[in-house]
Amino acid sequence: MCLLFSLLLYMPISEVDMKLQKLYYSMGEVSEMFDVNASLIRFWEKEFSIIKPKKNKKGNRLFTQKDIKNFQIIYQLVKVEGYTLEGAKQQLKKGYKPQNEPNKGSVVSMLEEIKKELLLIQEAL
Repeated sequence: MCLLFSLLLYMPISEVDMKLQKLYYSMGEVSEMFDVNASLIRFWEKEFSIIKPKKNKKGNRLFTQKDIKNFQIIYQLVKVEGYTLEGAKQQLKKGYKPQNEPNKGSVVSMLEEIKKELLLIQEAL
């Protein structure tokens, strides 16, 4: 998983605003942030009406910071919490708000995962 997204996933949405620097992100950048295929992003774009990327003259999608935050919420619901797409849509309609306090066990496991990645990088040097 991309280290940036790993950190973004466990931050409150308000703090994510500070980490996102650009106005627009390409499909490749978004797929790398979430460590998913571009096809999944296109699929979620069709399934969830809250994701509305702009398109340039070539037809390439340009995602805003708001789109990134919405992807983060959808990712949390579907991939982390295990909701079906329909369940995630229902949660969004109910006004789902991500928890500001992440699960302590999940944070510890994520940090262990990051530590393993860093050790592998250190060994490669």
